[in-house]
Amino acid sequence: MRLQILTLSLCVCLCVYAQETPKIGITEHLDEYLPDNIELININGDTVAFSTLLGDKPLVLNFVYYRCPGICTPLMDGITEVVNLSDMQLGGDFQLVTVSFDYTETHELALKKRNNYSMVVKKEGMEDGWLFFTADSSNVARLTNATGFTYKRTGNDFIHTAGLILISPEGKITRYLNGTYFLPFEFKLAVIEASKGIPGPTVNRILQFCYSYDPVGQAYVLNITKVAGILILVIASLVLIVLFAKPKKRIKTESSEE
Repeated sequence: MRLQILTLSLCVCLCVYAQETPKIGITEHLDEYLPDNIELININGDTVAFSTLLGDKPLVLNFVYYRCPGICTPLMDGITEVVNLSDMQLGGDFQLVTVSFDYTETHELALKKRNNYSMVVKKEGMEDGWLFFTADSSNVARLTNATGFTYKRTGNDFIHTAGLILISPEGKITRYLNGTYFLPFEFKLAVIEASKGIPGPTVNRILQFCYSYDPVGQAYVLNITKVAGILILVIASLVLIVLFAKPKKRIKTESSEE
């Protein structure tokens, strides 16, 4: 009985530790639908309902802020690379949507960023296939909360992670692709699944848990504290299980002959 209670307690501790939600990162909301009250501002300064972007093709959503001196550029470069390498049609098979989560940024800045990347995207369909938006604080909050994207302001900049969020034509979140580099095959599979509304697990969630973004070095680094904590808990649980499960030796006593 004591062994069962001990094992259960250790399992609970491991699960809680492993499922710890980082303050900065992405909490997956697979199979959830985006709210229909989100409004964005396009590069012309017009207000656009997010729901109007849905309907005929899956969306590939990503969050940046256009003044970002760090991870946003590698993310945008990674998107450009996978679009250029993919055999899918930009704007035909999927729609790219980039949204600034810095509500102080203007649509003029979004236009400038769009023009910069229009010069490096080799595929046709850039004008209508990759849309750039800004939004006010309330709409940024609604969209980031609905997709599980969390970030932290530090002075004039932000600490945040990078990745893509796949959304079905009906507005359902189906897949997350974390990081700044995307394999064409994995990207295509995610788009196909999103077009059918099929949710898929994120393969690299373990890597996301073990690695944290370093804003100073502008790179992902191994989170020694988390990894060491998991290893210590696993080793301690194994040792305790072995000790408690080990049968006790019985000492045989022989009665003395009179």
